[in-house]
Amino acid sequence: TTVWSGFLRLCFVFGLSFLALTGLLLVQLANAAKNFEDVRCKCICPPYKEHSGYIYNKNITQKDCNCLHVVEPMPVPGPDVEAYCLRCECKYEERSSVTIKITIIIYLSILGLLLLYMVYLTFVEPILKRRLFGHSQLIQSDDDVGDHQPFANAHDVLARSRSRANVLNKVEYAQQRWKLQVQEQRKSVFDRHVVLS
Repeated sequence: TTVWSGFLRLCFVFGLSFLALTGLLLVQLANAAKNFEDVRCKCICPPYKEHSGYIYNKNITQKDCNCLHVVEPMPVPGPDVEAYCLRCECKYEERSSVTIKITIIIYLSILGLLLLYMVYLTFVEPILKRRLFGHSQLIQSDDDVGDHQPFANAHDVLARSRSRANVLNKVEYAQQRWKLQVQEQRKSVFDRHVVLS
């Protein structure tokens, strides 16, 4: 039990540090000014004479978003610049890197919580079940019980689950009830199959 209590403490500390780091990143992102990479002018220039097509990007203001300010170095000599620039299509693009970062942080936070939940289901829940119900099995297999009382042990577990007001017991009760319904449905389908054949 000492190992598991240490493991639980480690998971708790990891979860708190993860939440603190996420909160710190969100505060820094909220206070950050607009990044120079959030705005750009993108010019797509198709092939012209012997020059191949090329895409030019530059971080400039929206009013300066044209071929003359973005395309550097100019691939054509002076008299062909105007003809070359008329073929280029320039667009001003703006994005919010803060929104992108916040979305990624939320996604990673959800992923981290799901990972912690998986660790809980894999390691902690079986230990709690063993402490709660002892080392005996909750439901015996159909081979152990026999055909005359296939659900006898399941009914005992259901009765024990009803008597305890623990959340874990309520979940266990719902799971056992669902398993019982599935077994009854399988038995009725098998009986119908035998009758039909």
